[in-house]
Amino acid sequence: MSLPLLRFGLAANRLHHESYGAAIFTWLEQSATGIRELGIELHTVGRTFDAIERSGLLANHAGLLRYPYGREGGLMKLVARVTDGGPGAGPDDIRRDGSRPLDGAIYLIDPVDPSSIFPEALALKRQCITHGRPFVSTLMGAIEWVEVERLCAGLAPDPTLRPMFDFSGQTLALIAHDALKSEMVAFADTHFELLSRCAIRIGTGTTAGRLNALASSKGWPEHTPWVQSYLSGPLGGDAQIAEQVLERRCQRVIFFEDPHVARQHEADIQLLERAVRVVTATASCVASPAVAHKWATAMARL
Repeated sequence: MSLPLLRFGLAANRLHHESYGAAIFTWLEQSATGIRELGIELHTVGRTFDAIERSGLLANHAGLLRYPYGREGGLMKLVARVTDGGPGAGPDDIRRDGSRPLDGAIYLIDPVDPSSIFPEALALKRQCITHGRPFVSTLMGAIEWVEVERLCAGLAPDPTLRPMFDFSGQTLALIAHDALKSEMVAFADTHFELLSRCAIRIGTGTTAGRLNALASSKGWPEHTPWVQSYLSGPLGGDAQIAEQVLERRCQRVIFFEDPHVARQHEADIQLLERAVRVVTATASCVASPAVAHKWATAMARL
């Protein structure tokens, strides 16, 4: 039997699965067809699995797999499934038990649920970033990522999602920690035309300055900054962008996080991530270069 094409961890805090109309059901109403088309395996933590099964939105989908409840180690098992395969393992690497590592995780987070900052939740995000796999934590991001996978598989774009991908009316935040600033510049260089479709680009401190220098080298008008600059992260730039997200003036965040260093302004970083999750239906966040490149490659096909 051949291995499934894609395998994702799946969990949702209670707010997002406790009643019909919650985020997990909105996601499946939009994305169930794509999940079935791609044959995606969803390795789903306890109560999230139960809620999906009751809804019938993935009825008879063989790829809906149940993991233990969170308090019984369900999220911990997802962390292990992401990390197995060793540093740098790719989607075709095989786990010791004969299966592949998970290709990423979708964890619909309620930012005021204490379980969202339990060690296993933080570790799941960190390991996804470390291994270059998507960590999706908002409704918009979950809908978008199924479409990314569809486009990368050569399927035709879903016409119902055109408003989500109309960059001409959207603001994009571009942020990178010190060790990844050069990777952010390289990413912007590779995908400059796509990123330039956004109505507005914003960024913090040094990253914004380096991106504007890149744009200037490509002939962008000198009197019009390609990226509107905010304060540096440690001085409050992350908080300034968080406010833009909360006020629904920024829909997309590409934040190259360095998972290997402690940061004095960690609270500000968490504030920005929390803002994205508060407006879960209208914002998404990409947190690693590998995932950003895949996202941009898919978007260029629209």
